[in-house]
Amino acid sequence: MAQPQIHGFKDLAKQTELYPQESLLAVRKDQNSLLIGLPREVSLQENRIALTPDAVSILVRNGHEVWVEKDAGVGANLSDHEYSEAGARIVNSPEEVYKANLILKVEPLVDEEFGYIKPGTTLISVLNLPALEKSYFEKLNQAKITGIGYELIEDKVGGKPIIRAMGEIAGSTVLLIAAEYLSTPNGGRGIILGGITGVPPTKIVILGAGTVSEYATRAAISMGADVKVFDKHVYRLQRLKYAIGQNLYTSIIDSDTLGEAISRADVVIGTMRAENGLSPLVVTREMVEQMKPGSVVIDVSIDQGGSFETSKMTTHKNPIFKHNDVIHYCVPNIPSRVAHTASTALSNVFLPFLLQTGTIGGIEEMIYANRWFMKGVYCHKGTLTNSHIARSFNMRYKDLTLLLAARM
Repeated sequence: MAQPQIHGFKDLAKQTELYPQESLLAVRKDQNSLLIGLPREVSLQENRIALTPDAVSILVRNGHEVWVEKDAGVGANLSDHEYSEAGARIVNSPEEVYKANLILKVEPLVDEEFGYIKPGTTLISVLNLPALEKSYFEKLNQAKITGIGYELIEDKVGGKPIIRAMGEIAGSTVLLIAAEYLSTPNGGRGIILGGITGVPPTKIVILGAGTVSEYATRAAISMGADVKVFDKHVYRLQRLKYAIGQNLYTSIIDSDTLGEAISRADVVIGTMRAENGLSPLVVTREMVEQMKPGSVVIDVSIDQGGSFETSKMTTHKNPIFKHNDVIHYCVPNIPSRVAHTASTALSNVFLPFLLQTGTIGGIEEMIYANRWFMKGVYCHKGTLTNSHIARSFNMRYKDLTLLLAARM
């Protein structure tokens, strides 16, 4: 019998069983596996996504399933191909992605998204209380979902990891923004941010002594700027000086020196965060009008009401306006300006939490097992569970600690 002719290595490999065969990556699945949906953000100027492809790859290898809506990561320069290669399933519409049991997104649900989410779903997103009306929480109650505001979640030591991460990014970014708008082409004073030999350093006033202030102060000092930090609480100023590790001009806000410092400043950065709903209004219209023409105001707190009487919300496309020749930058969500970095930071926080959730047995088990975690829960199957939200909107409130006590 004639032997078959072999033409080249490809035929040889087939006949000798050396030809590689494609096979799907084996993943471990069990009853605690999560089905996670990542929708494309439709809110104005939101470019971030909650999980990067690297995080998705780890979740898939641990037996979880991830659905990503088409182009959900484009704003952060993360392609559908990268997510597909990581093991995610790419779906073409929001209707499909919202069929997942756990929806992980950045911004709160908008009206059109309420039509997609199904009862019993767990939603993890920002809450942004000052920007929402009572009617929004009524919709959440009616949706019969478990809602978790990630900016409210505390870790075991009382810190807020998402707020910390986004604060670090915002603090590092505001100095770049200030330098941009101090330049002559952008109508600024035409001065360099910092100082050089023989030229007085730029004067920067920072309101607030939290995470944003810490990173903005570090950047400003490294560039040689003259920095003054004001806050309502002395202990925060002490903590900031300790974190910076060097002598720093600090003062409480309720003093005559604030008005004088602002009038002399080239840049004023407002980083005051809300304590009871809205950020405190610190800088009056009269103070702003005493500033030099071409100086810059950056209101990082604008999403919580703002720290300047002259502030009004702007966008990334139209970021500035002038009041009395003072440039105002009042864009909420500054981290979205550097969406790739911000998405990575979000993913670094969410990944360990999701892995632990899968190990414990699900979101509800995570809520009941961790008292510190329960502060982030704002809607539990149609009942508000955050006491501050309930009081603010005079709505019904059920303390989850009662449920926890009943199960222990």
